[in-house]
Amino acid sequence: MSAFHTLDSAVLKDKRVLVRVDLNVPMENGKVSDATRIDRILPTLREITAKGGKAILLAHFGRPKNGPDAANSLKPVAAALSEHLGRPVAFASDCVGEPAQTAISHMVDGDVLLLENTRFHKGEEKNDPALVAQMAALGDVYVNDAFSAAHRAHASTEGLAKKLPAYAGRTMQAEIEALSKALENPARPLGAVVGGAKVSSKLELLGNLTKKVDFLIIGGGMANTFLAAQGKKVGKSLCEHDMLDTAREILKNAAANKCQIVLPTDAVVATEFKAHAPSHVVSVDHVGDAEMILDAGPRSVAEVEAVLGVLKTLVWNGPFGAFELEPFDAATNAVAKVAARLTGEGKLLSVAGGGDTVSALNHAGVADKFTYVSTAGGAFLEWLEGKVLPGVEALRA
Repeated sequence: MSAFHTLDSAVLKDKRVLVRVDLNVPMENGKVSDATRIDRILPTLREITAKGGKAILLAHFGRPKNGPDAANSLKPVAAALSEHLGRPVAFASDCVGEPAQTAISHMVDGDVLLLENTRFHKGEEKNDPALVAQMAALGDVYVNDAFSAAHRAHASTEGLAKKLPAYAGRTMQAEIEALSKALENPARPLGAVVGGAKVSSKLELLGNLTKKVDFLIIGGGMANTFLAAQGKKVGKSLCEHDMLDTAREILKNAAANKCQIVLPTDAVVATEFKAHAPSHVVSVDHVGDAEMILDAGPRSVAEVEAVLGVLKTLVWNGPFGAFELEPFDAATNAVAKVAARLTGEGKLLSVAGGGDTVSALNHAGVADKFTYVSTAGGAFLEWLEGKVLPGVEALRA
C-alpha cells in the first residue's frame, strides 16, 4: 500500500471527514436483511471518530431513476448503522446543499452523520464537476472505504479524491492489499477457481487469468461450454454453443502461457433442474441427451483438491455447480472446505469475491476462514480482469 495514503498518515482531529462507504445493503420490509457491508466499514468509522474527526458518510443506494424517491432513501440504513456502530448516527435529507450543511454545522468531534443517497443527483454518475465542488465544500478530508464502487468514476468515488486530501479507509486498504498479494506479486503456484453460468460474461477475466495463473480451475455452467468445445456431449446442460470457438481459443492461449486448465472429468447429472431431483454420477464422456450437468462429480472434486494441495495462492470467483439446490452444492462445499482448511494451516493464501461466491462460501460455512473475502461484485471482477479502477487510481499518492 506504499502507493496510497492510508489513515496511518491522516490528521483527522477537528476535521470534517467525507467518507465514501458502501451501504447498498439488501432490505426486507424496511429493515436491513444482511449487514455484512455495514460491519465492514465499522473499523474505519471508529478510527476516524476516535481520532477526533467528524465522520460524514456518502453512499449510494439502489438505482433511482428520477431524483429522490422514498424507496431508495438511505434513512432506514442510518438506524441499522447506529445499532452496529453502537452510537448515534444522524441523517441529512440531501448529500449537498442546505440540509447537509445544517446537519454538519451541528456536529462535534467524534460525531457520525449519514447523508442521503448520492444517486439522487444525476451529476453523481456523470462525475459532474459542479456536484463534486458542492460535495467538497462539506469536508476537509476525503476517505474512500468503498472498494465495491471503485470501478465507477463517479463524483463521490473519483471526483472528490482529486479535490481534497484523499486516503484509503481500512476496508479499501485491506481489499487492495489482499488482491495485490493474490495477483500482482503472488506466492506460487497460483491458482484460480472460476465458475458461474456463462463464458461470455467472464471472457476478459479468463483471458487475463490464463496469462497470470499456473492453474485455472473452471466450474459451473461455463465448464460445460469448454467440455462441448472439446467435442463432448453435454445433453440439456447450460451451454453457450455459440462460444465454442472462443473456448477453444482460451484453451489454446492457456497452453501457450503454460497455464494448466482443470475441467471436470465426471459430473452429477439430472433430468430436472430442481432441489433433490433424482441424480447420478457419470463420466463427462457419457452425459445422456436428456440429462443436464448440475455439479462436478466426486472424481473431479478429488482432482481439484489435489491441485489445491500444491498451490500457495488461490483466487476464487464463482461456484462449481447449482449450489443453491441440494444436493448440487456438494462440489462447491467440498472444495471450499479444503481451501479453508489449507488456509487455516498456513499453507494457502485464499482470496474470494463476487456475489455468488460469497453466498456459496457462506453456504459452505467457511467464508470467515478464507484469507480475505471481498463483498465487491463488479469491482472485484474488473480487478481480476486487469482493469484500472478509477476510485483506486484516484487515491494513488
